Amino acid sequence: MKQPIRRLPDAELEVMQAVWACEPPVFRKNLEAILASTHPMAVTTLLTLLTRLSEKGFLSIEKDGRRSRYVPLVTRQDYLAAQSSTFFHKLCGGNLSTFAAALCESGLSREELEELRDLLERDAL
Repeated sequence: MKQPIRRLPDAELEVMQAVWACEPPVFRKNLEAILASTHPMAVTTLLTLLTRLSEKGFLSIEKDGRRSRYVPLVTRQDYLAAQSSTFFHKLCGGNLSTFAAALCESGLSREELEELRDLLERDAL
């Protein structure tokens, strides 16, 4: 049975976003370059977060001499789907009307709502 995908704390999610933005395998230097503009952190902090992500099953760490290569084990799409499902069931009680109202009241533009409608209609076919 497939394990549920846990919600990541913000700092770990920032690192995973950087991992997902790269072509695997990813090296620490790649991640530092991406995170420098959005979420700068000390090298030791980054290494700690990468270790935690590995322990949680989000990454594999492969040694390459003195360097480490990081390979995502969870895709961005799988993570997003799992978190969306959790939001829908836990916060909206599995009620589609509540979910739709939350989306409409979330500040989405008319164009974004139209795009959502088009996606829903396309997937319904």
